[in-house]
Amino acid sequence: MSAVAQAAINMSGLTKRFGRRSALRGVNLQLAAGERVALFGPNGSGKTTLVKILAGLLRPTKGSLQIQGMDYRHDSLDIRRRIGVVSHHPYLYQDLSGEENLLFYGRMYGIEDLSKNVDQALERAGMERRRRDRVQSLSRGMQQRLALARATLHNPEVLLLDEPDTGLDQEAAAHITNFLEDERGQRRTVVLATHNLRLGSKHCDRFAILSSGRVVYESPGPAEDLASLEDLYWSHASAN
Repeated sequence: MSAVAQAAINMSGLTKRFGRRSALRGVNLQLAAGERVALFGPNGSGKTTLVKILAGLLRPTKGSLQIQGMDYRHDSLDIRRRIGVVSHHPYLYQDLSGEENLLFYGRMYGIEDLSKNVDQALERAGMERRRRDRVQSLSRGMQQRLALARATLHNPEVLLLDEPDTGLDQEAAAHITNFLEDERGQRRTVVLATHNLRLGSKHCDRFAILSSGRVVYESPGPAEDLASLEDLYWSHASAN
């Protein structure tokens, strides 16, 4: 079986245009099952657009995408059941409590023994004492903790993270770091889109640099050190 056939995520020639503007310009990238890849790039490089396509929130203008061997053009519902998404937007209902949000999403995914799973998710997120508080009353960091719980409640095979630490204070950002460290034992396929080079290099197996909608560099393995990564990043990101 070929490497592409074995890929958990296979992007080929992904292009996305908004009118005359091209957000993605022929992205080719493959991730093996259980692999963790960081997508680095400045604002406007196409990171968020790419994650939204992977999440099924946008359709590419051209190109193909397979996740877990399924094509979004034919199997979008099955694919969505296999992925979790975390971004700077928590995708939580503000008028519901954290517990009610998790129960809602759990029913949507048909999770068995839902109450127990929700209890465990709230405990992992450190949100047991605030479980009945409305989301709108919670801090940005607490909402992001619930977003992580929501995204992993159904034990997805693929986890997509788009700038998950944006706008967080130090305590909340530390929770993201601890979450990524704990995730290593889950063997999920992870895409982390970020301009936080330290976060991506510490928690991912390899990385790709996006600039002007293209993959301008793809590493064969993890970054050697942060200083070398910074030099590499700026030499490629600023050249396009």
